[in-house]
Amino acid sequence: MELSELIKTTQVDNVLLSRPLGPPVKGTLCITSHHLLLSPQPGEGEEELELWLLHRNVDAIEKSVQNLGLYQSCRTKGFQQENRFASSSGTITLKCKDLQLLRLDIPGMEECLNIANSIEALSSLDSVMLMYPFFFRPEGLKLEAGWHLYHLEDYFQPIAADTDAWRLSAINRDFTISPTYAPLLIVPKCMDDESLRACASFRHGGRFPVLSYYHKRNGTVLLRSSQPMTGPNGKRCKEDEMLLSAVLDGGERGYIIDTRSTQATKQARIRGGGTESKANYPHWKRLHRPLERGRLLQESFIKLVEACNEQSLNMDRWLSKLEASKWLSHVKESLSTACLAAQCLEREEACVLVHGSEGVDTTLIVTALSQVILDPDCRTLSGFQALIEREWLQAGHPFHQRCARAAYSHSRLKHEAPIFLLFLDCCWQLGRQFPFSLEFNERFLSSVVQNAYASEYGTFLCNNERERCLCQVREKTHSLWCWMNRPSAHRKFLNPLYRRNPLVIWPSVEPQSLQLWKGFFLQWILSTEHLTHAQAEICRFVNFSAEALQLTTATVARSELQEMENSREDSISRCVFSP
Repeated sequence: MELSELIKTTQVDNVLLSRPLGPPVKGTLCITSHHLLLSPQPGEGEEELELWLLHRNVDAIEKSVQNLGLYQSCRTKGFQQENRFASSSGTITLKCKDLQLLRLDIPGMEECLNIANSIEALSSLDSVMLMYPFFFRPEGLKLEAGWHLYHLEDYFQPIAADTDAWRLSAINRDFTISPTYAPLLIVPKCMDDESLRACASFRHGGRFPVLSYYHKRNGTVLLRSSQPMTGPNGKRCKEDEMLLSAVLDGGERGYIIDTRSTQATKQARIRGGGTESKANYPHWKRLHRPLERGRLLQESFIKLVEACNEQSLNMDRWLSKLEASKWLSHVKESLSTACLAAQCLEREEACVLVHGSEGVDTTLIVTALSQVILDPDCRTLSGFQALIEREWLQAGHPFHQRCARAAYSHSRLKHEAPIFLLFLDCCWQLGRQFPFSLEFNERFLSSVVQNAYASEYGTFLCNNERERCLCQVREKTHSLWCWMNRPSAHRKFLNPLYRRNPLVIWPSVEPQSLQLWKGFFLQWILSTEHLTHAQAEICRFVNFSAEALQLTTATVARSELQEMENSREDSISRCVFSP
């Protein structure tokens, strides 16, 4: 199918664009296969008034027409097209996945409807191969760059240097063991591939327990998997029991953190799923920490965005709507569960296995967040990118399904949910509570969210690594990390206050400690000019302080060198001229 076939009208003049925090702009509207463009008329203003919107970023379209009866009357009487334009008009409201709202006033009802229908068709394409990353070719970037920055082998090498208990397995290299796992997995060294196959057949989707994180301080490990398929009859798997037993040394105990409620596990058992029984896994203690996902989390996101867009609310009404959305409750529960996993590893010195049902949503929130809390390397810009690559992309989070729609869409898909957004919101809370400990800033987190929902780059395409291989994403699209790590872009994502903190960062989850992420949820509603100015001043002050420190250090060093030289000359003089 040619995308041009979906475009019913390619260009319309005298279109008025209105958007929050910006003046109205009149210009020429153009539709291409992947973008909606509006160029201001001569004399309208600066380049930043242009609109360059990726169709994939459109979440919902609302359209209305004015003077419809007059338009039809003119058409019946055979009036010229120009006269019909003058007698009718239409308005399109574009609600975007990055939460931006755009209004387009278009002269001519027919043109308005054609534009709306074209955008609807182009924004709802389900074929990955037709999306813009496969056509995007920016100057200065090579296709292969960025895709090989974060290999699992590089992550495994320090683990292999510290312990001989783990190995890299290529058992899933052809994705026959698990379609959602990566080709390489870190598994206990004592488990051969045949045993791993038996474990995979016992776990939902073949996602048997694999190493997620090795805690260097005490040698404990964090594992992730999907639920065991015990069923109503309590089915067992000796190999699975042996794998989890091999993780523990001797009489040690481990913890299984199940992100479902007790009631949910009982219902899952009826459908063939279940959880690890105390009798078959005697050294593992099960803890239930239910985290919402799916429809309930999506509805929470929708209610939050609705509250943010209602500017007529007074303070009490606004706080009531914010509380009713329960979004900050989801943030609290996610942080609390991640802290529990981190506490088991750090303070209890116990190994932890995390899973829910499929192991691709709330499981990944817990394993990824706990690593940010525990590991200073994950709090650097490159380390955080590696964490996303390892714990979200390679771990099989279905981005294509979860991010198909955001908060505005009228069509509710059963697979959509802001799981990844919730994780990044939790990271923003950590950055706010520990402003010196994260190397990346809010702008980086917001950019990652927006690229997960709609992007020019192929990093977040598809649902798992198997699909990316079939679509040849690495060979035919550019990596987001390559663009973000360019010197010109890299500086924009850095926290100027960052100082490496080797300690564990324990966040507060009290209600007064958690705040709405205004930089994302209110970015198109509240002006951020004062924040941008404040950040620029912080950068200037930090740079000035660094330069002053370097100058002082250099002055002191020169003084010390001069003193050493004078002392040396005095010593030589005493040696030469002494009687």
